[in-house]
Amino acid sequence: MMKLHKMAILALVLISGTQAAEAGGGWVHAKGKGYFKISQWWVVADQHYTSTGGVDPNVTMGTFNTSIYGEYGISDRLNAQIYFPFFSRSFNNEVVSKGTGEVTIKGDAVNSIGDTNIGVKYGLIVDKPIVLSAHIWLGLPLGKSDYDRNDDNVVPLLTGDGEFNQIVGLTASTAKTFGGVNVFASLGAEFNNRTNGYSDEIRVNFELGAVLKEKLILVYKLRWLNSLRNGDSNFEDGASLFSNNAEYVGYTYEIAYNLTDKIGLSANYGAVYSAKLIFASPSYEVGVYLNL
Repeated sequence: MMKLHKMAILALVLISGTQAAEAGGGWVHAKGKGYFKISQWWVVADQHYTSTGGVDPNVTMGTFNTSIYGEYGISDRLNAQIYFPFFSRSFNNEVVSKGTGEVTIKGDAVNSIGDTNIGVKYGLIVDKPIVLSAHIWLGLPLGKSDYDRNDDNVVPLLTGDGEFNQIVGLTASTAKTFGGVNVFASLGAEFNNRTNGYSDEIRVNFELGAVLKEKLILVYKLRWLNSLRNGDSNFEDGASLFSNNAEYVGYTYEIAYNLTDKIGLSANYGAVYSAKLIFASPSYEVGVYLNL
């Protein structure tokens, strides 16, 4: 049973990128154990979802985050967690008029540290068929957020939203073996308290996965993000990762392979079923992880 739980924890922490908040599911690492991952996440888009859910074109833009994600057992119930995008790059392509040949929008890029999350997770129910944990994340606004929102001629290149937020949540998880395949599931809910005029958010997360021969891990993840629309920020440009009042029902497919008992490779693909005020293009991530 402990081995099954260990594999399920590994599978549930695979997904990071911008979705690190609920990684690890309801399980906690034992004291001195942990999980660390270095990864490259990116999205490139030439269209975005509007505030009504339609799709509008935009100059081709993209963001690349090179990050470290980690969980570590301070005790058998308390884990420290971090998501640190130590290099974030946001860019837009140059736009040239087909009629005159003039450059109508200059290409540009910004590079910086990205917004960083630090947090802790506490195991409320451990070593049971269904486990439950509570977590809190603090969102540190370390990214570049000094975009001039009043200038319509400037493309919103950002690597952060400039607001300090706090995410609290509960996650329940379970795992079971069926015919030699380890199957796991996780369900969680979070409240994201945001500052600097941004609206608060409610999030619901569901994950389902399987571990085959203790080597190959397959994960499906569903996330519903709903804005409470109680902020006063007027930044609602969907051609950005940091629009206020963004909403979506999104999913991620992830695959990972354990090269050894401690080291493995992972890749994922993320997209949405429906959305408002976000890019209308899929995201991708590749990574290497270490399981202590």
